[in-house]
Amino acid sequence: LLHWEHLPVALHEENGVMIFSGSAVVDWNNTSGFCQPTGDDRSCLIAIYTGHTATRQTQNIAYSNNRGRTWTKYASNPVVDLGLKDFRDPKVFWHAPTSRWVMATVLADQHKVRFFASPDLKRWDTLSDFGPAGATGGVWECPDLFALPVDGNVADVRWVLDVDINPGGVAGGSGGQYFVGSFDGTRFVNENPPTMTLWADYGKDFYATISFSDIPPTDGRRIWMAWISNWQYANQEPTVIWRGAQSVPRELALRRLPEGIRLVQQPIAELRSLRTPASPIAITEPTPLPPSAEIDLEIERGAFRQAGIRLYNNAGEEVIVGVTASPLEVFIDRRSSRLAPTHREYPGRHAGPVQWRDGKVMLHVLFDRSVIEVFANDGETVVTDRVFPTQPLDRVAPLDRGRPRQARMWALETRP
Repeated sequence: LLHWEHLPVALHEENGVMIFSGSAVVDWNNTSGFCQPTGDDRSCLIAIYTGHTATRQTQNIAYSNNRGRTWTKYASNPVVDLGLKDFRDPKVFWHAPTSRWVMATVLADQHKVRFFASPDLKRWDTLSDFGPAGATGGVWECPDLFALPVDGNVADVRWVLDVDINPGGVAGGSGGQYFVGSFDGTRFVNENPPTMTLWADYGKDFYATISFSDIPPTDGRRIWMAWISNWQYANQEPTVIWRGAQSVPRELALRRLPEGIRLVQQPIAELRSLRTPASPIAITEPTPLPPSAEIDLEIERGAFRQAGIRLYNNAGEEVIVGVTASPLEVFIDRRSSRLAPTHREYPGRHAGPVQWRDGKVMLHVLFDRSVIEVFANDGETVVTDRVFPTQPLDRVAPLDRGRPRQARMWALETRP
């Protein structure tokens, strides 16, 4: 999940129906009847996506028997049509206790998640609605639903319902929120007050998260990725190569904290295999910053206003990453990251709450050219931002008046 090959477009829009967000599943037992068995393998891939026109959004399916290289659209599409303009983003998974497929969609402008069930991915029955709840300042999009053990205890399981919002995110524009509760195969019940909003990421650029299904039980992880940008300026990003990027895949877990059960995130362990050299470089003075790097910071409780590091270049552009003492927050400050003109919503300082753990805050910083992902206290708080300096940020140094107790860095070899 770290190196990718760019393949041709596999599923095209046709007849004026655009293809919007959705998901794909492995139909292991050919419940759909679309699979062409080869030996003991009865499976194929089924894509479930939103068909979009100017007046209506519907849910559709397509199937692939060559590992997703090409797809055939179901002749009887759409499979779900409510006659609504804002009804989209199907996330489908197999619910073993009820032996059926479950689909989570959004009634976007109503701030509701609607659940459906199907035995064969073609015929869908309505189950229930969840919402409005949490943040409702914009439309809801890109839902996801999955179970996680609390503190790794398989006897203590909660369900996480992830719902993104645009606008109305914690840092402005688009952002991601989640709910923790129970799911009985029909209905999701939030265990927190409906007015409580739990943010998946406190940065400006982490949206449209979708997790992977069918990770083997011997592995057992729940991993998701996000689109790294913000709808406030996604169409005006100052880059000529691409607009938008994917986050590094993150492993998800639930942790019981003093404030309640919360989602925590960590970069996947495979990222460590890219470290070169294996031994970290101590950051005690200005140090060359490679194009991609991991940086660990240990910040002790003390008499400082803010403590952390600055990533900078010779043009005078810089990004500050660190912790403030009052309020106690982890932050990315990119207000001076680009000297050239940019979108008015791009400059900013984005922060999330943290807690002292044994008198310390631990930060794990992932830097990859234009992406900064910061994980505080083993992922209890995460802040993600894109940065667009006019030339690469190629130096890193501790803050003069807020030096971390320890700062160390690994270069990452991100080219295969």
